[in-house]
Amino acid sequence: MQQHKNPLIILTGPTAVGKTDLSVQLAKKINGEIISADSMQVYKHMDIGSAKITKEEMDGVKHYLIDEFEPFDEFNVVIFKEYAKKYIEEIYKRGHVPILTGGTGFYLQAVLYDIDFTENESDNKIRKSLEKFYEENGVDALFEKLKAVDYESSLAIHKNNVKRVIRAIEFYEMTGEKISEHNEREKQKESPYNFCYFVLDDDRENLYKRIDKRVDIMIEKGLVDEVKKLVDMGCTKDMVSMQGLGYKEIIDYLNGNCTLEEAVYIIKRDTRHFAKRQLTWFKREKEVITVKKPDFSYDDNKILEYMLTKIDERGL
Repeated sequence: MQQHKNPLIILTGPTAVGKTDLSVQLAKKINGEIISADSMQVYKHMDIGSAKITKEEMDGVKHYLIDEFEPFDEFNVVIFKEYAKKYIEEIYKRGHVPILTGGTGFYLQAVLYDIDFTENESDNKIRKSLEKFYEENGVDALFEKLKAVDYESSLAIHKNNVKRVIRAIEFYEMTGEKISEHNEREKQKESPYNFCYFVLDDDRENLYKRIDKRVDIMIEKGLVDEVKKLVDMGCTKDMVSMQGLGYKEIIDYLNGNCTLEEAVYIIKRDTRHFAKRQLTWFKREKEVITVKKPDFSYDDNKILEYMLTKIDERGL
């Protein structure tokens, strides 16, 4: 007899595609509660640059992992998985359905397949030498090192996420195995959930326009002041929280390394690149249901209807 699996909904897609509104509408329809799978919205004081959902937008739907950590705190996939699993259990106890929403594919995968990240003893000596290499040669040289030993990981890890880049190289040097292969093997495990994995998508041109507009709105809303306050609090560019798109570029502007126009140009360009990488990631995931907005004439009600049909088909 097949063991009973609890329901889990995932709603993801590239940045600026419109996941937030849809996730709230979906939650209301299925008695859901939302766990944010976003590596930036988890931080307090980082509202504008992370395009954080507001209390009004939540519209009474309970959200988790929004505003739960200080910008000085470490937050990574291992911590995310630990918190997400705890919240999923709480949601089940209330008889509700957990909805994981956000664009960090690695986070979603970690929960969906209960991936073991082998926090096996990291090798201090290797790490120290890689940190020294990074300090002397910079982020690009370090990233090239990763590409050379584990190209798959270079697609999944942003080059500015120095800690994860070092961890992946260190894992390879310690074990002789690529961390991407280890994770891939873990991913082959069957999911402990009865799940629907929706990927919201849009025409590339339209998505890029939305990204540009979103960045312009962030500047209008006061992104520069938000970053100034964070810097005044003691935040520095090398913190995990400040690696987010929009933050490190504005810090560069505040430090006089570029003009505001240049910073905005870089944020837009790098966000487009990020969206492209996100789509590459989601395409490689198994059992996803792609929801292309143009196919539904950009009508959220039609999209919602389609999603509810799919959820029903899975018996969730």
